[in-house]
Amino acid sequence: MLNTTRMGEWFQITVPLDWNGKTVADIFSHVFEAPKKLTHSFRMENKVLVNGDRANWNTPLIKGSKLQLKLFEEENIEIFPNYIEIEILYEDEHILVINKPPFMNTHPNDPKTDHETLVNAVQFYLQAKGENRNIRQIHRLDRDTSGAILLAKHALAGAIMDNMLVKRNIKRTYIALVHGIVKQRRGTINKPIGRDRHHATIRRVSPSGQVALTHYTVLKVDIEKQQSYVKCWLDTGRTHQIRVHLSHMGHPLIGDTLYGGRPIVKRQALHAAKLEFHHPFTQEKILCHAPFLDQPVIFKDIDIYSL
Repeated sequence: MLNTTRMGEWFQITVPLDWNGKTVADIFSHVFEAPKKLTHSFRMENKVLVNGDRANWNTPLIKGSKLQLKLFEEENIEIFPNYIEIEILYEDEHILVINKPPFMNTHPNDPKTDHETLVNAVQFYLQAKGENRNIRQIHRLDRDTSGAILLAKHALAGAIMDNMLVKRNIKRTYIALVHGIVKQRRGTINKPIGRDRHHATIRRVSPSGQVALTHYTVLKVDIEKQQSYVKCWLDTGRTHQIRVHLSHMGHPLIGDTLYGGRPIVKRQALHAAKLEFHHPFTQEKILCHAPFLDQPVIFKDIDIYSL
């Protein structure tokens, strides 16, 4: 775990042993894996210091030195802030994890007119705290899907977390309630997903689609109602992935009328119950569980903390 501290607009990292001999350029390129454009802005705008002095990007760092990054500047706000109550699962200077309620879009489809989204709500929350910075979403959840969603407070955190998502270093665990009794208690669905040629919003299993991997375990079954509670976790993040894969298995999500589910409940029965990753700057393991929000309850007698 890295030794770090915040000093106003600056974030200080005490150079650890495994960074000894690496240059600032190495840190941005190989540790942070920051995009070239973002790295260039840090370099040209003098946003990196070593022991309080302007950094020489090609001089090797020494263990115990103080690497300082200007991360917390005020920004011109691009997202309309709108007060909507939100539940925060984790927060620090760099990232936020929110428990998204159902029936809410993650981000605006039209930034000028659509202000009822999670991103608008988080933007209001930050500004009310005096943090005038644009929030950056790392992944998204469908409008009717509830649960844990990850956002970044500044550009470097956003870039690092984006890359972690691509490398599958952010683990997302979902709970789904599906029609039928899933006979195979655990397994992996390895079926490519592509767009439906006849409907812009629908996805389907297609040989020409993108690689999609969904792992699952059956948590419990309700014989009387002919329903199964299924834990899913993803190696890929295709649009509607869990919904498409489970429907393809013959077990559509309850409430998911788009993919064959019956409207027994008011939404597709899918909840992002757990999010886990290592912090982009401290390397601390972050584990967030998102309590169920539905009234009446959809996911009965499921202990999210045992997942």
